Amino acid sequence: MKITDKLQYLTQINEVLSKGPYRDTWSSLTDFEMPLWYTKAKFGIFVHWGLYSVPAYANEWYSRNMYIQGTPEYEHHIKTYGPHKDFGYKDFIPLFTAEKFDPDFWAETFAAAGAQYVVPVAEHHDGFQMYQSDLSVYNSVQMGPKRDILGELKSSFEKKGLIFCTSTHRAEHHWFMGCGKDFESDIKEPLHCGDFYWPSEQTQPDQQDLFAKPYPSQEFLEDWLCRTCEIIDRYQPQILYFDWWIQHEAYKPYLRKIAAYYYNRGAQWGTPTAICYKHDAMAFGSGIVDVERGKFADSKPYHWQTDTAIARNSWCHTTSLDYKSAYELICYLIDVVSKNGNLLLNVGPKADGSFAEEDAEILKQIGSWLTVNGEAVYNTKPWRYAAEGPTVETEGQFSDASAPVYTAEDFRFTAGNGCIYAVCLRYPDTGSIRIRALAKTRDANKPNFHGIIRKVELLGFPETPAYTIDEEGLHITTRNVHSDFPVVVKVTVE
Repeated sequence: MKITDKLQYLTQINEVLSKGPYRDTWSSLTDFEMPLWYTKAKFGIFVHWGLYSVPAYANEWYSRNMYIQGTPEYEHHIKTYGPHKDFGYKDFIPLFTAEKFDPDFWAETFAAAGAQYVVPVAEHHDGFQMYQSDLSVYNSVQMGPKRDILGELKSSFEKKGLIFCTSTHRAEHHWFMGCGKDFESDIKEPLHCGDFYWPSEQTQPDQQDLFAKPYPSQEFLEDWLCRTCEIIDRYQPQILYFDWWIQHEAYKPYLRKIAAYYYNRGAQWGTPTAICYKHDAMAFGSGIVDVERGKFADSKPYHWQTDTAIARNSWCHTTSLDYKSAYELICYLIDVVSKNGNLLLNVGPKADGSFAEEDAEILKQIGSWLTVNGEAVYNTKPWRYAAEGPTVETEGQFSDASAPVYTAEDFRFTAGNGCIYAVCLRYPDTGSIRIRALAKTRDANKPNFHGIIRKVELLGFPETPAYTIDEEGLHITTRNVHSDFPVVVKVTVE
């Protein structure tokens, strides 16, 4: 398909919708079934890598903020690269050569970290496509690296047994760089469909308003539809992740078309597919609920996902990242899994395609922990209780600004392999812990544990712990168990 064939592509999309089994209505799309592999996988890697990795300043919104007068990015850009009229965001394209990009090494790194699926960003808000496209020349095959980044990653991931998924953040491009029209810059009219900056709507919407004006044009919405379906057809991802703004009223008819097209394509491939969405953009039950940089305080009766980053202050690589510790991220994973969720953990490679030492070390530590304790994570289900302990979790989006301080009384629970896994988030040096949820009860009518415990062990430690059970809980005593990471108590029941 060429750029001139967009009408033909729209016709193809409608033909796929007409054949079903899914139609572009919420009543049809709520027949969606979540892929079984996804509910078992628990842990995936998100990858933000693109032109914004070249300046490596502040965060991945550099393309927007560099055009907002008075921001640190605006001032930094002038100081470092010169006036915007002489060096704009598009001028980072030839600098993005990705000379150290090795997709096989990426796959090995993510597999060693314990990830089961990977979600590289296909197109961010900046509009540069990290894949082969017939809809715009501003893509990584024709410019910059001159490589099909998405295609190479898909091949390498699948060779390592990783599930290939991808994300598109194109919807926000409608207005994302429009502030560049407020002063003399390289963003100026006339702009046409297919241009890098098009449309760069100058009037900026209220980003919390579901009916905010200006509405995107039919031309932009059809372009968004075609770009998304092109990714679906060319790369066949098993999960398609959308960032925010698709919850806006104008996108809904086109979002329904994309969802029906994607789910129908999955049915044709014989591969179940799913869409991750935020902000109630889709009807409940038609995709996977995603919470950005946040989680739920309690377990949910539906499977969900949180996406968060290895750093607090950016999704892409920068020179000023505020890294989280591997311990914090492992605790985050366990907490999310105990509440019926998946963790999608983002890492941002450097512009050249290599990983910063800090990112590599954190991923390595997570992988080492999962190698020993993975049975408490993968292919598990929520237990009767998700958690116990004094530490209160903060619920909601963007709640990962600081790490909770866990105690020896804080546990998270999962169930699998005929066992109960109780994860002590901060194992004490005293070697004595109590799991109250496993207390002995004489009243089988109460919703407490009333099973037979046959064995208690600590994963990764050779010592056989001493244990007793009374009405206060399961008491465990060890002499030589010390760890800077969460410790998994495996309770085998009859």
